[in-house]
Amino acid sequence: MQFKVPQFLDIEDKIFGPFTFKEFIYLAGGAGLCFVLYKLLGFFLGIIPMLAIAGLSLALTFYRPNNKPFSNMIEAGFNYFTQDKLYIWKRRKNKIDKNKPETNGVEEREREMLENAVRLGRNKLRDLAWSLDVLDLSKHQGN
Repeated sequence: MQFKVPQFLDIEDKIFGPFTFKEFIYLAGGAGLCFVLYKLLGFFLGIIPMLAIAGLSLALTFYRPNNKPFSNMIEAGFNYFTQDKLYIWKRRKNKIDKNKPETNGVEEREREMLENAVRLGRNKLRDLAWSLDVLDLSKHQGN
């Protein structure tokens, strides 16, 4: 028994001439809002808001960055500005100074031991919760 597998599922149907339903709504909504602004404010007062709405309407209809709808980019930008952000600062090891005499790595080993001791002295439950919330890349790089 053979079944036909649907293809091209990501392509929307063209309903209104060369436009999909969403594209037609964007164009018709933009034109409608421009008309309402023209009737309420007149031409000279309403030209700037009408141009902004017409530009947004045309961008939503025709502009496709990275072959995705412009509405996805607007949604991602809105989510970026409204959600909390997590900034993690990672200390870099200092570059070796050529003018400084070598110390056979004793100071560096002592500093690493102190850093490890401080990390082990913290509350284990808080460390476990932090490692579950944020992926620790240093532990998973060896895998």
